[in-house]
Amino acid sequence: MKLIVGLGNPGAKYAANRHNIGFMAVDRIAEDYGFAPWRSRFQGLIAEGRLGAQRVTLLKPQGFMNLSGQAVGQAMRYLKLTPGDVIVFHDELDLAPGKCRVKTGGGHAGHNGLRSIHQHIGADYERVRLGIGHPGHKDRVTGHVLSDFAKADGAWLDDLLRGISKGAEALAAGDAAGFQNKVAQQVVPARNQDRPPSEGRKPIATDAKAPPPQTASEPPPKTPASLPDRLRALASRFR
Repeated sequence: MKLIVGLGNPGAKYAANRHNIGFMAVDRIAEDYGFAPWRSRFQGLIAEGRLGAQRVTLLKPQGFMNLSGQAVGQAMRYLKLTPGDVIVFHDELDLAPGKCRVKTGGGHAGHNGLRSIHQHIGADYERVRLGIGHPGHKDRVTGHVLSDFAKADGAWLDDLLRGISKGAEALAAGDAAGFQNKVAQQVVPARNQDRPPSEGRKPIATDAKAPPPQTASEPPPKTPASLPDRLRALASRFR
């Protein structure tokens, strides 16, 4: 079994925040794979189902971000799992919008949700880092993560969530590379690899002078068909 956690803040006020992209990710998985309806448990909301051969519990902690570890620790212990069975989706300032990276272990980099999880289960869990971009200065970080995605973000955000859903079975099976490939195929459209017919050929000059158009003129005189006729024609030129 896998415990897949999405991080965010509870309530409609925060639903569209950049900080809530983890919630959005697990919501998309639950919807696309027909998980059971969300219900309250482990200080959060859970939905149960399968991703391929793997039984999965999805979890959205319902304490605020800095208390996320309480729900994760409680769920992990009840389900008799280890930190290696836990996967956490969270927002990542240090990745460009739409980028996705999988990482196991390491520090929390100041992320309050990860900090709380570290405190309750340690650092040896898997994280799926979802890029939301950096506002440019540390004083603007709080406002950035707690503001809604802009309308212009809609296209890449939808592509990212679709890719996460398509790769979810690979992620649950432990195939991080396969998961990231599925995401990349959605976020970066496949390029046409066919070589254009003109590639490698000398281009045709477009400024070359075209031959002058033919103008109407009198047709050339017909060549006489017989020798007497040709002699008469020649004689007439000297009269």
